[in-house]
Amino acid sequence: MGQASLEWWANREICLEKYGIDITVTADEVGTWQATGRHANLLDTTQREGWDFLMEMDPHFAVVCPGEDNSGILVRVFETEDGTLTLMEVPNGHGSVNITFDLT
Repeated sequence: MGQASLEWWANREICLEKYGIDITVTADEVGTWQATGRHANLLDTTQREGWDFLMEMDPHFAVVCPGEDNSGILVRVFETEDGTLTLMEVPNGHGSVNITFDLT
């Protein structure tokens, strides 16, 4: 149990958003881990809109623990209606999609 952040990276140089989470990680006897968590702080309206947008666009985040080198582990995030987050590791960094959209 502890704290971490979920970071949504647009590319290797641009992190669009970071969300603090309280996280619980468990591992089985072969080293497969599972993680659940919740946002450390209640998201305000603007933060919630940003979170929902990123989750809809691509629910893959880097989970970074304090003291780590910011490389993080790529995870797919699932959120239940009660706000519980489930983090599933993405093998070999696969799973993100490439999306292009016009901001003009």
